Amino acid sequence: MFIKEIKPKVILNSRGEKTIEVSLETYEGRFFASAPTGKSKGRHEVPSYNKRGAQHSLRILKLLAGKWKHKNFLLKNSDDMKIVESEIKKFEREFGRLGGNFVYALEAVILKAAAKEKNKEAWEFFPGRKKIPMPVGNAVGGGLHATGKKPDFQEFLFIPNEKNFSRAVTKMIWAYDKMKIVLKKKEKKWRMKRDDEGAWKSRLSNEEVLDCMKETGNEFGLKIGIDAAASSFYKNGNYYYKNKELIRDRNEQIDFIERLIGKYKLFYIEDAVQEEDFSGFEELNEDANGRALIVGDDLTVTSLARVRRAVKMKAINAVIIKPNQIGSLVEAENVVKFCKLNKIKTILSHRSGETMDNILGDLAVGWGVDFVKFGIYGRERLIKLKRIMDIEKMLLHR
Repeated sequence: MFIKEIKPKVILNSRGEKTIEVSLETYEGRFFASAPTGKSKGRHEVPSYNKRGAQHSLRILKLLAGKWKHKNFLLKNSDDMKIVESEIKKFEREFGRLGGNFVYALEAVILKAAAKEKNKEAWEFFPGRKKIPMPVGNAVGGGLHATGKKPDFQEFLFIPNEKNFSRAVTKMIWAYDKMKIVLKKKEKKWRMKRDDEGAWKSRLSNEEVLDCMKETGNEFGLKIGIDAAASSFYKNGNYYYKNKELIRDRNEQIDFIERLIGKYKLFYIEDAVQEEDFSGFEELNEDANGRALIVGDDLTVTSLARVRRAVKMKAINAVIIKPNQIGSLVEAENVVKFCKLNKIKTILSHRSGETMDNILGDLAVGWGVDFVKFGIYGRERLIKLKRIMDIEKMLLHR
């Protein structure tokens, strides 16, 4: 792959915040990739930018772009992305760290161009069996993704179980739309507004939202779940709930989550305790006994070392994968491979501040993940879901 030119520039994400887009010109044409930005971040995520800030990252990337002009990479498949990553690390040792967002955008655009050179779609550039995942959709939002009075949990989720991805997305959208009616009945003076991820805002408590989710999920044959993002309301050993103004200690938090799992038959439980409490995750996983997904995100931050620790402790049976969280497509794929070997379910996830890039759809199929968490509403979410629908059609016609 012969690089004619690399051009980084600042664009706005779905929250109107600045992020990075990288364009790459080769003999096959011009390609684009951009990085999302998370609001709810795990403590152990790699920094999104250089410690001197995003503008300094941009200056470093422009310097790299100049050095890589007319550079030729021999990339036969995704395994060769290690060559690219090695070159990036070598450059960073001399000129400074780019940051996870910048490395992710750069690697993503190179992946797109390298696949095109081989006359392949990006998802085809990955060796091995291809798999269409199931969607996980955020229907009601709270926590750091919403403002004002709100549920303390960050996401309330629908999870379809269909043979066909397109059918699964359709049912998820129907349920999301029905939630307008259900929430309006439950919450007086409900205003039809959405949060950072396009989920419905509400002033209801966690349990009241789960009542609505359960009612709607039963109507459409969908499982339900939560992303508690418990680290966002944890401080000094306790969990501070604002919606009902109460405090729970560690044991009370675990008991509360276990009661919710039983009462609402939750299938998906993400970050139910704070990000350093591996043993708390272990207790929940033991109690779930395979009946529900106990999902690590802030706990594991797409870090192979932290995922290994969680798996060894039997703290999780599922894990979130966010490539910009670790700032490396190679390392993110290594986490997926490790999880497959250890029978841990994988969920490829968007971020709350998203862009119009749809590469996550290709990564989901190329890596063969079990689920994708891309949201339900909003053009930045739907473009990723549509990409998997399009790939599903390609696979059906082969």
